[in-house]
Amino acid sequence: MTETPENRIKRMQMRSMRRGIKEMDLILSAYAERNLAGMDAAALDLYDALLHENDQDLYQWVTGQVAAPEGFRDLIHDISQTFQK
Repeated sequence: MTETPENRIKRMQMRSMRRGIKEMDLILSAYAERNLAGMDAAALDLYDALLHENDQDLYQWVTGQVAAPEGFRDLIHDISQTFQK
């Protein structure tokens, strides 16, 4: 059985809220709430892949302490813009 688009978004929203560190909970849940419903399938695939990354790495990428990997750079930039608002 395949996951419906609605269930996929709900799963990713929950995964965005339940990270390993509180800072990433706040950053990713805000981003997910604002953006997931409007994303196309490719963007959702990329975000889903990002959710499998380590929180310590994600935090450093979002805050600009370390450059994000090429495949995630645009998404990380978008997330960091949400974080800075």
